[in-house]
Amino acid sequence: MVRIGNIELPDFPLLLAPMEDVSDPPFRALCKEFGADVVYTEFISSEGLIRDAIKSREKLDIFPEERPVGIQIFGGDEEAMILSAQICEATGPDLVDINFGCPVKKVVCKGAGAGILKDIPKMISLTKAIVDSVDIPVTVKTRLGWDNSSLNIEEVAERLQDVGIKALSIHGRTRVQMYKGEADWTLIGKIKNNPRIKIPIFGNGDIDSPEKAVEYKNRYGVDGVMIGRATIGNPWFFREIKHFIKTGEHLPKPTIDERVRVCKKHLDTSIEWKGERLGIVEMRRHYANYLKGLSHAKQFRNRLVDTLDVNELHGILKEVIEYYQNEEHSLQS
Repeated sequence: MVRIGNIELPDFPLLLAPMEDVSDPPFRALCKEFGADVVYTEFISSEGLIRDAIKSREKLDIFPEERPVGIQIFGGDEEAMILSAQICEATGPDLVDINFGCPVKKVVCKGAGAGILKDIPKMISLTKAIVDSVDIPVTVKTRLGWDNSSLNIEEVAERLQDVGIKALSIHGRTRVQMYKGEADWTLIGKIKNNPRIKIPIFGNGDIDSPEKAVEYKNRYGVDGVMIGRATIGNPWFFREIKHFIKTGEHLPKPTIDERVRVCKKHLDTSIEWKGERLGIVEMRRHYANYLKGLSHAKQFRNRLVDTLDVNELHGILKEVIEYYQNEEHSLQS
């Protein structure tokens, strides 16, 4: 069993990474349904939350079926981060997560996200202030360092633990790497095997197959893995990893019927949560992933992203099932 403060999780839990414009309540609920043990909100600007920015406030919505769920916040101002953590706590999440890893320029230039990796003392003092300001567990997601000349994550992990965080998720790249190149988990493994470290250590980066999840579990000894991009349009990925860990065998890929059923559920819950127009528009980024690997999928994808009519969308999805039920239009892979 793995514990994040008072939250009990199974051995080797699978965490859904916070992803901007992806990990909203409809998507999180699907990932939970298919085996995610912890899910996180999209990251929320502390300053936006305090200004009562509508988009930031909407990201605080959580639902019972998601639990345990963490709200992730980012920012570089201590007072704003404390207040936003308290606002988050009042909405009833299971934990608050601090984003010290986002590499995007507009975040970094404010000294937030991975920008704080240039100022470790500030990172530690900011974390302590947040830990001291709320009663629920505080966790951190970060990177190996700013660049290859400042790979200070081993020291950072000890110091973050010392100020009271309850778990640490580490992306195996530096800020300078962004998302390029292969994630290096070597330092993540060193931290997990450091006898001083008592909190759970979760690895993040490049988990794109059940085999890799098991390989990294065994090689680096991490307590669990956090998965992001491989889950987009593929919430079944959590189920597949758990089955592979248990049996050493692969589950069959989702059938066309199941793909479309889950895509339709995602669409309908997106509309229910965001309203019809926005729900339809924001689902457009997901269709390519739900139809990935299907021959001649482009014809359906183009039609799905060209309409704002719910009934037409449902009709197109029904056509997808009918088209691929013919065996000659089988999966390419």
